[in-house]
Amino acid sequence: MEGTSARSRKAKVQLTEQQRVDLEQITRNGVNSAKRIMHARVLLLADQTHPLGRYTDQQIAQTLSVNVKTVSRIRQSFVKGGIPLALERQHRATPPIEPKLDGRGEATLVAICCSEPPSGHARWSLQLMVDELVKRKIVSSICRETVRKTLKKTNCGLGV
Repeated sequence: MEGTSARSRKAKVQLTEQQRVDLEQITRNGVNSAKRIMHARVLLLADQTHPLGRYTDQQIAQTLSVNVKTVSRIRQSFVKGGIPLALERQHRATPPIEPKLDGRGEATLVAICCSEPPSGHARWSLQLMVDELVKRKIVSSICRETVRKTLKKTNCGLGV
């Protein structure tokens, strides 16, 4: 009984001839990511009008060495939003770790970089800038690499 109800709710993939050609091109050209190629192969095998016959999710999963739920998710993504949604990675709205420096912090860092270095130093070093940001309470802690990347991004170098 469960098999029939699950089968009737399964998202059906029906590819047009152009979609099939595009997916086959993705799997053959070797330029795409492994994930993208795998998803394209899943869609090709899940196609209701597949030239070699229909494959079940279990058969597709076994053939491509992926989980059955992965096959189901790819199938549902295709039905919901087409090939782009099924092949592309979902991008995060926010980064997993919030940036240490916001716009105000970056502006302060650039201002520090452009100001006179502390007495006893010929120029600002990354560590001196880190110490200055902490001293001014812009951040509670920050690493030199973050400061370096921020300066590089803003085209503000340490100079010589």
